[in-house]
Amino acid sequence: MLYQDKSKNFKKLQIWLPLLFAITLVVGMLIGMRMQSAAPQVIVDKSNETNPHTLGQGKIEELIRYVEAKYVDDVNRDELIEKAINGILKELDPHSNYIPSEQLREVNEQLDGNFIGIGVEFMMLDDTVVVIAALAGGPSEAVGIQAGDKIVQVADTTIAGVNMEVKDIVSLLRGEPGSEVEIGINRQGLANIKKYTITRDKIPVYSVDVSYMIDDKTGYIKVNRFSATTYEEFMKALEDLVDNHQMEDLIIDLRHNPGGYLQQATNILSQLFEDKDRLLVYTEGRTVNRNDYESTGRAFFKVDDIAVLIDEGSASASEILAGAIQDHDRGIILGRRSFGKGLVQEQYKLRDGSALRLTVARYYTPSGRSIQKAYKDLDAYANDVNNRYSSGELTEEAKISQADSTRFYTSSGRIVYGGGGISPDIFIPIDTINTNEEYLNLRQHIPAFVFRYMEEEGYALSDYDLASFAKSFKVSDQLYHQFLQFATTKGVKHNFSQAKVVRPPLKRFLKARIAKHLFEDEGFYAIWNQEDDMVNKAIEVLNKNNPISVLSNKQ
Repeated sequence: MLYQDKSKNFKKLQIWLPLLFAITLVVGMLIGMRMQSAAPQVIVDKSNETNPHTLGQGKIEELIRYVEAKYVDDVNRDELIEKAINGILKELDPHSNYIPSEQLREVNEQLDGNFIGIGVEFMMLDDTVVVIAALAGGPSEAVGIQAGDKIVQVADTTIAGVNMEVKDIVSLLRGEPGSEVEIGINRQGLANIKKYTITRDKIPVYSVDVSYMIDDKTGYIKVNRFSATTYEEFMKALEDLVDNHQMEDLIIDLRHNPGGYLQQATNILSQLFEDKDRLLVYTEGRTVNRNDYESTGRAFFKVDDIAVLIDEGSASASEILAGAIQDHDRGIILGRRSFGKGLVQEQYKLRDGSALRLTVARYYTPSGRSIQKAYKDLDAYANDVNNRYSSGELTEEAKISQADSTRFYTSSGRIVYGGGGISPDIFIPIDTINTNEEYLNLRQHIPAFVFRYMEEEGYALSDYDLASFAKSFKVSDQLYHQFLQFATTKGVKHNFSQAKVVRPPLKRFLKARIAKHLFEDEGFYAIWNQEDDMVNKAIEVLNKNNPISVLSNKQ
């Protein structure tokens, strides 16, 4: 009976065995599939899941881990992270951006007002680095590097005749402060390469290009950006113009100035307003309380009338300065509508040495204007200057676009507008020669030609001072044709149908570049500004008894 019972149990087992095997197989497949799909994951505190500010915390990291573990091809994790960051910032505004660690030093140098290097200004001439000048007080000047020297070697690297890019040459010349670099110089009159060992040091990068007296009573200061040293540079220039040249009126040239540090602009403005507690600009953001920047009442130098020059390349801190001058009727704004950047960024350094530059506030001119132009359409934002040219705005005042019709008022009651830059009080159209293709193709070869010309003929100009050079020196037809022949050897074809159009501006640039070799930057601007429409209009206005009165009827 016992045997019979076992036989029955065995028969039952035979009946259920296929089903048990099928169930086991299905369970095994499900477990295998679950294990197959498992990937590294980030554990998130579930107590935060209902908090909308932390709900997505770690999601990017989790996504990248999935991609690393399962994506069909190999991926670069760092590149993915940077692209994700840039994708996020692209959704905010055009000026919030991520700066990789390898670029941060170069970006900061532009605003810090110095870099670490050997202290030379150079140009590329036929695949060779030619020294234009050893910067005053720099390490190259100290060891005897001269204008005209050709740098052919840096350490063990030959850099002449090898088509090396400028950025790679700069990388070789720069380094840590106090470090040494040996360079090989080919100098006219020396048979062999001369070696110099130069100790790298801090080299100033000036934000004030030039300052000089443009006539008996009017000074001119060109500011190329607002770096950490701009206020100090500006005040030194102002001191020289006032104390040594009895300057009364001032032209501040902010054309092509992309901005920089807000505090530098407000410090300069405080010098231009003699009264205390005058509002210069204010900033405000979602998490940033209103912050007013006001004049201190400590103007060290007296400045009578002011003209500020702006164009479509004047942005940010340049617009802050121009906006305050305009809103308080402190001076005349000449030129074309400025860029239209009314956003304030703060820079945050990240753990890996990179940085986040994040928009935290908007700034407003004293009348309450926000001059930030619309940026929802990023393509339109990027192409704004081209669109202005196509619309005719850069050549006709009547076509200036006012994105915001809200009226704001200056101290004297004149109407001004925001929403897209600072519109000038006096419009000066763009010089259309800058869109002439033949002019642009030829002009780019003038610096190299002038360098060669000065090497061979410069001695004949040694008797000139700047005043006599500006008055008497003429670019002869012979010299001009020598330049055209030089440009032809560089592959430029001269279109004689354009000869009458391009000849005068090319001669002007030739003379200005020769003046730069003879008298440095002051020489260049003194010659160039002689035929600058915006500068000449500013001088005309400042020569009136009450310059601001020319705007009294302009609404």
